[in-house]
Amino acid sequence: VESTGLYSDARILELNSYENRVYQIGIEEAEPIIAKFYRPDRWSQDQIIEEHSFTQELYDHGLSVVAPTQIDGRSWFEHEGFIIALFPRRGGRAPAVDDLNCLEVLGRFIGRMHNVGAASHFEYRPVLTSVDYGEISRSFLLDQQFIPLEVEEAYSSVTEHLLAMISDRFSSIAATRLRLHADCHMGNVLWRNEQAHFVDFDDARSGPAIQDLWMLLSGDETSRQIQMKSILTGYRDFRDFDPIELQLIEPLRTLRMMHHAAWIARRWDDPAFPRAFPFFNTQKYWSDHILELREQWAAIEAPVITLID
Repeated sequence: VESTGLYSDARILELNSYENRVYQIGIEEAEPIIAKFYRPDRWSQDQIIEEHSFTQELYDHGLSVVAPTQIDGRSWFEHEGFIIALFPRRGGRAPAVDDLNCLEVLGRFIGRMHNVGAASHFEYRPVLTSVDYGEISRSFLLDQQFIPLEVEEAYSSVTEHLLAMISDRFSSIAATRLRLHADCHMGNVLWRNEQAHFVDFDDARSGPAIQDLWMLLSGDETSRQIQMKSILTGYRDFRDFDPIELQLIEPLRTLRMMHHAAWIARRWDDPAFPRAFPFFNTQKYWSDHILELREQWAAIEAPVITLID
């Protein structure tokens, strides 16, 4: 960090982050900064630059995102094989998931963000597909023998059927593809002064608009319907939304579940992961995971969420 010209006062606090290493670092005679050390070999330099360019573009359009600090025109730095980005420290609390006014504000923000996202395209960052999130995840878990033999056939069978269903659903819906946050859940939103402030664009990629909306929903079906109406009320103040994309919610949820299991497995050699996920890679974990996937089978076949008037 000091190689960028900043001088630390040696107050260093490790922050909660599994994929990367993130620290709050005190700076002499200035506010502390946040230093993010990217996990090696996950993203290329070009992909990281695109992430930074996208967040800066959003910031330049008046959106409250935490964009990386630029020093001498650069937003990233390299030291001993690590790519590092520095961010201003921003505070806030988690949004109230049951506050419909809050959800409407989030919808407005995301509508504006998607207008910016649709104005250009990613050249290097990936596209959200059933292959990337689903098929590759499935193959990794089976090939690396993470699935216990006792339930391997059950996992193989249910995921094969799910991926076929998901592929058919994606093929039948011509959703517009745009640049997304792509990991847009309440944990990546800071609420301050009645405004939403979005952080962590590390997973930014291209995909359908609904990917940045469905993870904000919680509770039972009726609650989710009411919440989605509030989100879309705000969203449509700035951008049209095609309700056919609601048919992608359960397929996207299924892909996220499969991808999450494979993500932990890929990081299992990192000592931080067994400490954080002690329940992973046990017979019970995989049995429960298969049960959840079977429930998703039913959810995909069930009637699509409708908006309550």
